[in-house]
Amino acid sequence: MRRTTAPETVAELIACQWGDPRPGLLHGADTVRTPGAAAVPAAGADTGAVTGAPPGAVTVLDRHHYACGAAARAALLVDLLPRGAEPHVGVLLDNTPEFPLWLGAAALAGAAVAGINPTRRGPELARDILHTDCRVLITAPEHLRLLRGLDLPGVRILVTGTEEYAALLAPYAAAKPGEARFAPPAPGTRFLLYFTSGSTGAPKAAICGQGRVAAAGHALARRFGTTPDDVHYVCMPLFHGNAVIADWLPALAAGAPVALRPRFSASAFLDDVRAYGATYFTYVGRAVQYLLATEPRADDRAHPLRLGFGTEAGAVDAARFERRFGVRLVEGYGATEGGASVQLTPDTPPGALGRAGDGDDLAVVDPETGRECPAALLDAEGRLRNGDEAIGELVNRGRSLFEGYWRNPEAQADRTRDGWYWTGDLFFRDPEGFLYFAGRTDDRLRVDSENLAAAVIENILARWEEAVAVAVYAVPDEAAGDQVMAALVLRGGARFDPGAFAAFLAAQPDLGTKMAPRYVRILDAMPVTATNKVHRVALRRAGFLCPDPLWRRAADGYRPLDPPALAGLLARYEDRGRRHLLER
Repeated sequence: MRRTTAPETVAELIACQWGDPRPGLLHGADTVRTPGAAAVPAAGADTGAVTGAPPGAVTVLDRHHYACGAAARAALLVDLLPRGAEPHVGVLLDNTPEFPLWLGAAALAGAAVAGINPTRRGPELARDILHTDCRVLITAPEHLRLLRGLDLPGVRILVTGTEEYAALLAPYAAAKPGEARFAPPAPGTRFLLYFTSGSTGAPKAAICGQGRVAAAGHALARRFGTTPDDVHYVCMPLFHGNAVIADWLPALAAGAPVALRPRFSASAFLDDVRAYGATYFTYVGRAVQYLLATEPRADDRAHPLRLGFGTEAGAVDAARFERRFGVRLVEGYGATEGGASVQLTPDTPPGALGRAGDGDDLAVVDPETGRECPAALLDAEGRLRNGDEAIGELVNRGRSLFEGYWRNPEAQADRTRDGWYWTGDLFFRDPEGFLYFAGRTDDRLRVDSENLAAAVIENILARWEEAVAVAVYAVPDEAAGDQVMAALVLRGGARFDPGAFAAFLAAQPDLGTKMAPRYVRILDAMPVTATNKVHRVALRRAGFLCPDPLWRRAADGYRPLDPPALAGLLARYEDRGRRHLLER
């Protein structure tokens, strides 16, 4: 009998693929293979080791065989986990087919996946695995070096692409969805324990239930009109919520295939899109800037891509992307935690993310007083005129879908203090109620007693044609508070022209007197986290003590902060007792 209601759990979405011969998982356009087994693996096969396609060819796993593989891994997991252990499995992988197969396995088994970040090292990596109570860890041969010497008591490590791994899976090749599980999966069953990319302290593992993320998948599929004829390109890391919730799940909900890129590559992006026939992708952080920094080609618009969905591209870069590639970028807002969401509406003005989602009572408040900030004053060009008073933290005063943090009651209480959900993100709201992102609370600067938001300044600096990447952050002022430092990556072969930069700043009518960067750092490449977000902690930590060229604003423009000038600057910090702030 044909189903008349949408699946309410991820397990149901996986089970729906049983018997479906349509493409489900595409991979291999980026790899070179040697002759060997068939390109489409048998049920339960170790698809991470599939060979046989010529270099650059696409390997297709149909939806039925994907469900077979997920069911086999679910049965293996149920047998492997000790009695009484939390039903959690750690996945330390790049975006290989094994990752979505284990996502499917966990869903069918009623277990949770903890996405383990492969850029973490040593005790921090061990802490992530042990903190999430993972008694089974899935990894690949290339990541084994990360685990050497780590104390991981009670953790069983399975290495994909090995004979031992294939032998473990072989007895479960005939498994079917629903046969092996810890308990019947329900909407409230834990499905993801995904670490948030906070800039301070140990990462927090956000709990995501099957029902919440399945509903998010359905909602995004409807919003973007995804059909089985689409192909979702997953180039952001699957250990992060963006790729799973905003890319993999909408494809699953709509019956569209997913194409995998092991790690994001700006230079290979269009080639992948063409090889896979990709129509949709998600991005985070500075991925869009890296794509714009590639050498323009005559065929930049010769591709099937129709839409990109993500965060932090900025209005300037989004417009540049559409002009060059003919692809619309849609900015969204919704944290992995699920505590608040902003919905784009047809009447959303340029630069805004939209309005509060259904059922949300969102407000922009002063985090120190808890009072709601006044509406933003915008000029005819949409430029903010009263950022000091209009920018505050976005809170949800209504119902929240936040499901908590795993074994972190302190962080959970801080996130939900006073009965509100505090997002940790800066926003401002215009008189019509549209919300604009202004950065993280950690990115707020206080210059001459005036509060500034880094993202607002970045959006202005991004207009400078010579810059392909921009980051703004605080460095300590010599006397008190902060000063603005801008890190710039210039177009290939370009040199920093201090006069041209100063003239550009002078021509920006919405650049407040406190916003102009006191210091400028020129980099060859912007440091980023594993999720392609600017690594602001590394930038702030380096401060002035970095090998890159530094410039300081003077009365007549910008001048090099050469070794003698830097020594004099540091001496002034010493005199005023602030030298310790430069050595954080």
